[in-house]
Amino acid sequence: MVLWNDVDGMAFLDACAVFGESLVGFRYERPDKSRGGPSKVRRSLGEWSAASAATSRRVVDGASLEALDRNSFPILEQILHETNKPLVYLDSAATSQKPTIVLDTLREYYTSMNANVHRGAHTLSARSTEAYENARSAVQRFIDAEHREEIIFTRNATEAINLVAKTWAIQQLHAGDVVVSSVAEHHSNHVPWQMAAEQTGAVIKHVGLTKDQEEEYDLEGLRQILNQGQVKLVVCAHVSNVLGCINPVKEIAALAHQYGALCLVDACQSVPHMPVSVRDIDCDFLVASGHKMCGPTGIGFLFGKRDILNEMPPFLGGGEMIADVFLEYSTYAGLPHKFEAGTPAIGEAIGLGAAVEYLNSIGMDRIAEFEHHMGGYLLERLQKFKEVRIFGPKTKPRAGLCAFNIEGVHPTDLSSILDLEGVGIRSGHHCAQPLHRYFGVESSARASLYLYNNRDDVDRFILALEESVTLLGQTLTLR
Repeated sequence: MVLWNDVDGMAFLDACAVFGESLVGFRYERPDKSRGGPSKVRRSLGEWSAASAATSRRVVDGASLEALDRNSFPILEQILHETNKPLVYLDSAATSQKPTIVLDTLREYYTSMNANVHRGAHTLSARSTEAYENARSAVQRFIDAEHREEIIFTRNATEAINLVAKTWAIQQLHAGDVVVSSVAEHHSNHVPWQMAAEQTGAVIKHVGLTKDQEEEYDLEGLRQILNQGQVKLVVCAHVSNVLGCINPVKEIAALAHQYGALCLVDACQSVPHMPVSVRDIDCDFLVASGHKMCGPTGIGFLFGKRDILNEMPPFLGGGEMIADVFLEYSTYAGLPHKFEAGTPAIGEAIGLGAAVEYLNSIGMDRIAEFEHHMGGYLLERLQKFKEVRIFGPKTKPRAGLCAFNIEGVHPTDLSSILDLEGVGIRSGHHCAQPLHRYFGVESSARASLYLYNNRDDVDRFILALEESVTLLGQTLTLR
């Protein structure tokens, strides 16, 4: 059973899932106890890619709604012990599931190379350092950054934004300067700038949404704010985690630069789902979280243009980020280490590198095309009901997620009943309270897709949705 606090949307679980047999499918070889050796990962990334291509259900053409790869995600094959229902996971906008290659990589790290990075001459430290820095290079190539030292590993995108807010913003913002955000941002792209404004006397202004049915970023509103002057920074999401709209970040960055401002892009909902090039966008900063792109939790990254990062003060002080330490003062290391104080999340970073290579093996163009069709199918099915109010674009291209409300049904009640049918969606404010207030609601339900979902997942969700709404005393009627 799931108990909810409707004020803050936090879930309290009075029972824990029992794993055991649900983890069947991990591609690990058990250790040979007679030899006393460690366990070995069965497949390398190259071997996995070849095997996956032969076994995964792939998109044959643009109209196919078969999963790009489901076999690599054994968690999706489980029967939920609490409900005896097969799992339909539609909450990837909150966190993605992890392919076996990432799980294998984490196990391989901890069983064959676990050691601190950059600080040892012994074999394990060298292996660990090489794998850690290779992951940085993989991320650099993945987002098309010009220099590998422009990639700073952080705990998540939230920490990456805070890094910029606590360093660049505190150094560069003064009383009366303006930071431009929007009503549709995630809390992590609101709160750090509010804190920076309190310290510096800067002002935050917000871009609204278009007044038509598309409900997307109001580019003309941005122009009006820029024309008022003193704008130093424009921050925006590439893809809204509620609206699903794909914001014109290249144009937003160009407008910011035209008025002498910098641009920070929150790419948490875009980097996992479509090709992203920081050089094409020409943003000054970009952030993303590993756990939304098939990687482990506890790892994310900040991209920053090298000349800007060089001028920024350190974020945290301690080991690793120093050049020399004296009793009276310290000097700091160069990029990227200046911003990576202490022992980093080594295994998680290496796991993120494996996730990047996994996504590359499928192809970001193919993922984007697949999610365009799959997301369109989800939108089409939901739009058929008169009582469903969908937030965000109705006709324009959008991401593979839909946030919605149903007349007379509380989103949390709906999510809890759907869970009894094995369908996992998100309910609450999705860390976007200002956006929900903009629409005059407290919360919404959200179904979100990824490369491992298929048409059957959407169909089962819609069937369970109709049954759940009926159970809650309401009715869905077709338009």
